[in-house]
Amino acid sequence: MNNKLKILTVIIIPFLLSCCAQSDCSEQAKTVIGKHVVRFTRPPQRIPAKVSVDTPLLGNGFTGISMSGNPEHQVFYAARNDFWRLKSGHNESYPTVLGKIEVSIPGLQGASYLVEQHLYDAITTARFAKDDFSLTYRTYVAATDDIAVIEIGMEGKGSLEGSVRLSLPAVGKEIVEYLPLDRAFPEKREQGAVDGIHYITRAFEDSVDIPTRAAMALQTLDSPDGSFTLNAGKTVRIVCATSGNFKSKDCREDAIRKVREYGTPQNLRAVEVRHGEWWKNYWEKSFVSIPDSAVEKQYYLSLYGMASTSRDTNFPPGLFGIWITQEQPAWMGDYHLNYNYQAPFYALYSANRIEQATPYYAPLLAFMPRGKYYSEKVTGISDGILYPVGIGPLGVETTRWTPLMEKYCKSWKDRGNIEDDGMFWEQKSNASYAVVNLSMHFYSTWDKEFSRKVYPFVKASAIFWEKHLTYEDGRYIDRNDAIHEATIGDINPILSLGLIRQTMRTASDMSELLGEDADRREKWMHIYEHLSTFPLQERNGKTVFRLTEKGMDWVNGNTLAIQHIYPAGQIGLDSEPELPEVAKNTMQEMQCWLDFNGSNSFFPASVRVGYHPDTIMFHLNRYAEHTFPNGFQLDNPHGIENLSTVPNTINEMLCSGHQGVLRLFPVWNRGRDASFHQIRVEGAFLVSAKLKDGEISDVRIFSEQGRELNLLNPWKGRGIKVECPEGKQSYGGERIRIKTEKGTTYRLYPVSCL
Repeated sequence: MNNKLKILTVIIIPFLLSCCAQSDCSEQAKTVIGKHVVRFTRPPQRIPAKVSVDTPLLGNGFTGISMSGNPEHQVFYAARNDFWRLKSGHNESYPTVLGKIEVSIPGLQGASYLVEQHLYDAITTARFAKDDFSLTYRTYVAATDDIAVIEIGMEGKGSLEGSVRLSLPAVGKEIVEYLPLDRAFPEKREQGAVDGIHYITRAFEDSVDIPTRAAMALQTLDSPDGSFTLNAGKTVRIVCATSGNFKSKDCREDAIRKVREYGTPQNLRAVEVRHGEWWKNYWEKSFVSIPDSAVEKQYYLSLYGMASTSRDTNFPPGLFGIWITQEQPAWMGDYHLNYNYQAPFYALYSANRIEQATPYYAPLLAFMPRGKYYSEKVTGISDGILYPVGIGPLGVETTRWTPLMEKYCKSWKDRGNIEDDGMFWEQKSNASYAVVNLSMHFYSTWDKEFSRKVYPFVKASAIFWEKHLTYEDGRYIDRNDAIHEATIGDINPILSLGLIRQTMRTASDMSELLGEDADRREKWMHIYEHLSTFPLQERNGKTVFRLTEKGMDWVNGNTLAIQHIYPAGQIGLDSEPELPEVAKNTMQEMQCWLDFNGSNSFFPASVRVGYHPDTIMFHLNRYAEHTFPNGFQLDNPHGIENLSTVPNTINEMLCSGHQGVLRLFPVWNRGRDASFHQIRVEGAFLVSAKLKDGEISDVRIFSEQGRELNLLNPWKGRGIKVECPEGKQSYGGERIRIKTEKGTTYRLYPVSCL
């Protein structure tokens, strides 16, 4: 059979063949992930800080703990995703520090230091040894009950005296004024104790747009005043709960109630069982096994970080995640829309962690009224949206012009970077950059309920471009945009050209799925098909991409020259052959593997265009080793945006569904054994496969939505046998198409050439 395309239609009844027996999958996940332990051999140095910290990081997506201090004085910084000062204005809105748990044991001064984080069960342990005794900590933030538990034990001779204190952020340490733009704001504080349960509260209720209040409550079991004596065989247990005004009418009483309810040995055992079960299920959603231990460890450490920081559906993490240790973090710790906010979520779709990805869209929808206002006032487009560079939760704008800026930052407005009090830096693409993740979510799930929620945003983004672009000589042109912040007057910035195409295609496909706006699809697809081509130039004798058609041509550093490839997704292995070649030339010229801003786009873009896999893995290993133990990049203050880099790159190398074509091990050295379980790809397929001794096997594809599968034959020169309820059928050719049934798993085998 010589045809390159074989169309297969199978009429079947729904059935499910598990990708592997549940017990086998559980054991595989535990074996692969359980071997990775994160070790800290010295006390953290970069805390408190306005940027990313170097501490052990704990969290459950609602509450986060940054563990710091010397053996004799351990400090656990606590923050919540829903505790911000919420006031529209530059440097007036930010996530805040809630409080600290301080454990003082003076007898440990001079002790050795070792903290270990076990990724599989999300338990953090510490061992501080001195003379003939050692002290151990065992700590976790419960995945299902929003409490933190600290257990302290001792081995050896003698005894140690200690105390536990719950404290508010200190002025001059956690709250620092960098006048004139960074300053302290009015707040309400409270501290006290009820029946041996200590509590603190913080509230921002004056001179804000939305009042916020949060509380912590803590009890040292069997010690009303927090003092304790440790000796061999005795365990001291500390239970801490947090709450906020968006979760409870009285957050202080809610926190106290939780401490009282959970503060018994029996209840704590039940909490830990639920905690362990949640993390077990989390890891089983998808996992990989690869021969590079450093990269594999960073893969799981990154997914651990996103599980720990992103679960609150209305309050996604900002620039530094849930680990805020100093007031008014850099860039206000906000949702920066010209890539920083989007980047942490990139890997979650292919890694099948949709729960962690879902919080992403809430701030975008909440800001739509202001986005429509700016679109009309700044550009005259009444039914589109135009977003500034920085937003926060619940419709708050973190970069809005203020009287203080008028005094100290007037040059920004004079240069045209501020329009109608919005900070745009002349970039028109922020809303469409926000569509990137909505598009990834949509194509990897084809979830109709999700689509219905976010379609108004996607539609308004498409309408903006529909009316902003000019149509001349058979092509659409983007004028008065900016490729970099403040490069005013650019024509056809290459990133915008990629984002516009992605927005138009996503809007069209979403509208078709929902049965809405059929009259707009023809226009949207006309723009998609007739938008100006990506600008090119010659550098060092090779054709590479140009940043704009007119305006800035090149810049060293950053990755804007390839972000139309990733995350905008407009070039891949199914593109016209010259485009991937130009992309490779551009990447060779850029060499942005360890870029201050853009590694999270550079690596996956290199996979999308088929860069040499050994080169990618060499640089990915360097990238994985260039971190603090907690996974944050060295010398890079940007926080959680790089948690996507390693898992996203590896998933794309092992299994790709880009451009609607499923490819197994598309950019992977076939001489290196690897396997993966349930990588999610476009079309809402969950794919599992193994590569051993150069041979692909154990291929299973679960169809979540029953969409048509377009598969590139992974066994070149051989046929494919597909197992389905009605038997096994064989197909040949370079590609096959299978009309799948919703909720069904397909097993694939190679057969002799047909």
